[in-house]
Amino acid sequence: MTNRFDHVTQEDILLYINGEFVGSEAGRTFDNFNPYTNEKINTIEEGLESDINKAVAAAREAFDNGPWRTMKLTERLSYIYRIADLIDEEVEHIAYLEALDTGLPIKQTLAMVSRASENFRFYARMVESRLIGEAYQVDENFINYTINAPAGVAGLITPWNAPFMLETWKVAPALATGNTVVLKPAELSPLSADVLAKVIDKAGLPKGVFNVVHGFGETAGDALVRHPDVQLISFTGETVTGKTIIKNSADTLKACSMELGGKSPIIVFDDADLDRALDACIWGIFSFNGERCTANSRLFVQEGVKDRFIEALKGRVANIKIGNPLDMATEVGPLIHKEHFDKVRNYLEIAKAEGAEVLTRAIPEQFKKGNFVAPTVILNAENRMRVAQDEIFGPVLTVMTFKDEKEAIKLANDIDYGLAGYIWTNDLKRGHRAAHQIEAGMLWVNAQNVRDLRTPFGGSKSSGIGREGGHYGFDFYTEKKIIHVAINDHPIQQFGVQST
Repeated sequence: MTNRFDHVTQEDILLYINGEFVGSEAGRTFDNFNPYTNEKINTIEEGLESDINKAVAAAREAFDNGPWRTMKLTERLSYIYRIADLIDEEVEHIAYLEALDTGLPIKQTLAMVSRASENFRFYARMVESRLIGEAYQVDENFINYTINAPAGVAGLITPWNAPFMLETWKVAPALATGNTVVLKPAELSPLSADVLAKVIDKAGLPKGVFNVVHGFGETAGDALVRHPDVQLISFTGETVTGKTIIKNSADTLKACSMELGGKSPIIVFDDADLDRALDACIWGIFSFNGERCTANSRLFVQEGVKDRFIEALKGRVANIKIGNPLDMATEVGPLIHKEHFDKVRNYLEIAKAEGAEVLTRAIPEQFKKGNFVAPTVILNAENRMRVAQDEIFGPVLTVMTFKDEKEAIKLANDIDYGLAGYIWTNDLKRGHRAAHQIEAGMLWVNAQNVRDLRTPFGGSKSSGIGREGGHYGFDFYTEKKIIHVAINDHPIQQFGVQST
């Protein structure tokens, strides 16, 4: 039987600079691999510093002298809505590419990509309704008012774990607010960024407004971060890289928005709806192959229900279906790359060495070409262990217990990260108390990770700096100006006037 997701071999990918698809200046390329088979998918043009320079020059020219920044708002937003419509026409194709490129199950990429167009429509609506200034009257002498001006050239560096969704999440507000863009997508998942370039090209945006340079973080990414004509860097990725970006952007005083790593707790109190908490816990760590920054990778379950909850957890995890990411029945696919696979597997050995119990299962023979790690539960863990402190970024759940609310909060906060947290209890007073005390940027009470585009997204501690999402992103993507206008002849001191 033919799978509707059995597409043809992918063509090689070019850079997109100043409205044209071009090869790299140096003529260098790199290969892109399928994590399910570890076979080559296609070849990608490798951008270096010279390509970044071309892209930034195009974006700068488009910002300074092109029509994008100065065109009527309704006209600019018509382009944004057009991009959304074109994405809708490509949903199934993009979802296929995401599954092929990342190993994410196609059922999950379809859901993800189906929401991507809403990022553009949402920010068009937000700019229309919430990109507003304020006015301040000073007696009869002044009116002072604020405006939000686009910042300039936005450098966007996106990760490999949910590439298209996160690309659109950054590109949409950057363009809608009047900036021009240079996108450096993750080298491990370049396919859907190429579709985004083709969609935006088809939408007819002025040349130079949107550019894509494929390449590696150490070369293309670093050149983008250091470039003096780039005003903003928005980065999603792991914490070590984020720290490097902040250091390297300091010389040119760039604004940085950093959404970094996470090791988020899920706390299950003994009065919780355990069936729903179990569903949320399993989805929260094993969806997206465990490769998600907001994954609830640390489970704290209250001692009174630990046996019941852990037994149910073990039974469910053992039944999770691993397999071909292009199979609609697959729940967990292969990890993005062999090196990441080796890293995650190594943490299972670290867990054993630390004295924890590792519950996993063998990978079927037909899947051994891929980068598969079976859904894994680590029991008898302690919060000090590396497997409880380090971001593993795979389908691995570390399980611990607690006695009371005070201990749960202490354990949840005893970590460098502070991105997300999840609380399950039928005592809503306790749910609110715990949410107020957990050191994280985003908390969910009796809910799985359901996003509301109107709300801020970001973390604290080693999980990042700044907030995007909703109107909160306007503080990053625009410069707020204050304009003072005299409406009367107010007194002005006179220097240098000789007395008579």
